Amino acid sequence: MAFEVKIKRRVTRSVRAGTIYIGGDHPITVQSMCATRTQDIAKTLNQIRLLEAHGCDLIRVAIDSKKDIEALQELRKETNANLVVDLQESYRLAESVAPFVNKIRYNPGHLHHHETSRSVDDKVKYIVDVAGAHDLAVRIGVNFGSIDPTQAELSEGSQEAALNSVSQHVALMDKFGFKNFVVSLKSSNPNDVIEINKRFAEAHPEVPLHLGVTEAGLLPMGEVKSRIAFEHLLALGIGDTIRVSLTLPFDEKYQEVLIGRKIIEDVYAGRFRSVPKFEQNGMNIISCPSCSRVENEAFVKLAQDVYSATEFARDKNITIAVMGCRVNGPGETDDADLGLWCAPKHVNLKRGEELVGAFSYEEILPRMLLELNSIISGGIISSGDKLAV
Repeated sequence: MAFEVKIKRRVTRSVRAGTIYIGGDHPITVQSMCATRTQDIAKTLNQIRLLEAHGCDLIRVAIDSKKDIEALQELRKETNANLVVDLQESYRLAESVAPFVNKIRYNPGHLHHHETSRSVDDKVKYIVDVAGAHDLAVRIGVNFGSIDPTQAELSEGSQEAALNSVSQHVALMDKFGFKNFVVSLKSSNPNDVIEINKRFAEAHPEVPLHLGVTEAGLLPMGEVKSRIAFEHLLALGIGDTIRVSLTLPFDEKYQEVLIGRKIIEDVYAGRFRSVPKFEQNGMNIISCPSCSRVENEAFVKLAQDVYSATEFARDKNITIAVMGCRVNGPGETDDADLGLWCAPKHVNLKRGEELVGAFSYEEILPRMLLELNSIISGGIISSGDKLAV
């Protein structure tokens, strides 16, 4: 349905990342992330070019080792694309990657994992000093599944913890005089994404926002979740850059860009498909976007197989999370009834926060179904139980 809509964008500061600007009066930019292993230079370069060809403004690659950085250096020789690197759990990578990228992202929740004797303030100062020296943009990226443990302990609920965490880091940016940054506040629940971004925009009207529903999952529901959040926020003038995070085969990553641009186009044309509030009824399968942090490409097929194998329980209010790497896997699965996070040669299966065990890619699906049947029946399984089908 289309109707007249007048959207007045928030007037934020402009943040430059390579050849594009985020915020101000600049067009909303669309981002994606390479799914290929960064060290596979040929495949990663091909994916960068594929994403660029479909209108991607910023392309993220995963860096987690010295060999990844060497590969990044080679990639930069072959492309002028605006590249982003996620510092993941090691803020100290910033200086090594800075000459080859245009933007770096750090997660406040991950600054506690290394060099625990060094203060968070010092770590952030190091990041912004590197960014300033190399004229890079920075994204402060907060995810509900990996919130700063200190803030989580002091706050009531994930929203308050996330807001308190990001406000602390915005204050650090001000303290260190760094302005070239954006913020993202992401959850796998579109309602949380809508609410927390509205609250942040009101409290910090000058800061550009990167919108995303993290681990939106497989199509078509992944698009639905993203569309609901983006339609609500963009219609309020909130949002300066977006990322549609989908679990896709590697050669279809460009779908994130096409869907993102279509949502923006629809909102500004007054075409809305979402509902006033997202209501999750029945099976909720959360899966992270296929990206280069994934340590086994079988993750994508596993997510698809989980979706297909749970068809019989589609009406049950159960959440299953399928995560592709060790960075997001442990934390992002904690709130799910069943969580699967993938290592190179096995899959860790969790029931709530408890680890059930590690299973091969061939064993995991029947074992997951065994746990699912147990949840549905309200029972507790033992190692001798058989799967009820």
